[in-house]
Amino acid sequence: MRRHANGYLATAMRFRETARMPMDDHQRTAHARSFGAAAVQYDKGRPSYPEAAVDWLLPVGAATVLDLGAGTGKLTRRLVARGLDVVAVEPSERMRGQLTRALPAVRALAGSAEQIPLPDGAVEVVLVAQAWHWVDVDRAVPEVARVLAAGGRLGLVWNDRDEREDWVAQLGRVMRRGIEQDMDTTTPRIGTPFGPVERFDVEWTHHLTRADLLDLVASRSYVITLAADERHDLLAEVEHLIDTHPSLAGVQDIQVPYIARCSRASLI
Repeated sequence: MRRHANGYLATAMRFRETARMPMDDHQRTAHARSFGAAAVQYDKGRPSYPEAAVDWLLPVGAATVLDLGAGTGKLTRRLVARGLDVVAVEPSERMRGQLTRALPAVRALAGSAEQIPLPDGAVEVVLVAQAWHWVDVDRAVPEVARVLAAGGRLGLVWNDRDEREDWVAQLGRVMRRGIEQDMDTTTPRIGTPFGPVERFDVEWTHHLTRADLLDLVASRSYVITLAADERHDLLAEVEHLIDTHPSLAGVQDIQVPYIARCSRASLI
């Protein structure tokens, strides 16, 4: 463990100056395309979304929903369980593969927010979970508006770890290495032809095993894109935190507090 401890310090020193710096276009593209390499870890470790958030995002009586940037289907599962007519659009083949294995009856299409493979007015709602920060908003907004029926709704949601919990704050400090995309979860840009953006937060808890928590960390784009030795050191530091923090050591059911940051706007 001494070698790892030295590695932690060296890694932290190497990345301190670059953490939280804005991405250039090349870095942003590389990070956005990185998730396929960790699709299995993403599906195992990433949280779903609380029912109260889904309730707020969906208009009463809506039946047809597009899960845009659906990933491995974390939100898609919630929508299917409600008996909705759901189509999923996801650019990563590996991520779509995980979704299709879990939800073989759902139509899962290759596409993006900038190029949605649906006809005009095809759905009543477009939901985007943990993905709006990756899109080109100027191109995505008119494309989303195109596939929505008149008066349709765009809903956005992100899960933010609640770092008021000490071990979660420590985990965040370990994970913030390299260049990280600003998700802007509280003031997302939408604009015309949508009306004002409404906001709603839901505090909730996600239950994980130790292995799931490591998969959660490994599925972050800024971890996936690290060099192999740097990623190894980071994950070793996460293991050290799990083994030594009083709230985690020996715990089988790790409870991760989240705040689901929700935004919605309707066509006008």
